[in-house]
Amino acid sequence: MLGNLLADLPEAGAEEVFTRILRAPGLVVERIVSTGQASPPGFFYDQPQDEWVLVLAGHAALLFADEAEPRRLGPGDHLLIPARRRHRVEGTDRDPPTIWLALHFGPGLPEAP
Repeated sequence: MLGNLLADLPEAGAEEVFTRILRAPGLVVERIVSTGQASPPGFFYDQPQDEWVLVLAGHAALLFADEAEPRRLGPGDHLLIPARRRHRVEGTDRDPPTIWLALHFGPGLPEAP
């Protein structure tokens, strides 16, 4: 299947848009389109699986609970988020949107329905 991660972007809305690109045993690949979203105040993700993210377009700030300053990510920047490492999105670009490629993998990944 041929696709383009930078094409057919959703309209800006209140929520990020997650599009599953691929699911295989132990792996989920998704495109995330962010238009100015941030994690709710005080909220941290605490995922049971590893996640690798790559920013394709736009910018984002990602804060780990055990670090004082957010990490700034721009086009081409990637980061491994180990399972159970608490993190939050401090902010993303609205226009142009921030486009992420995220790979979720590892033993904590739920089985496909």
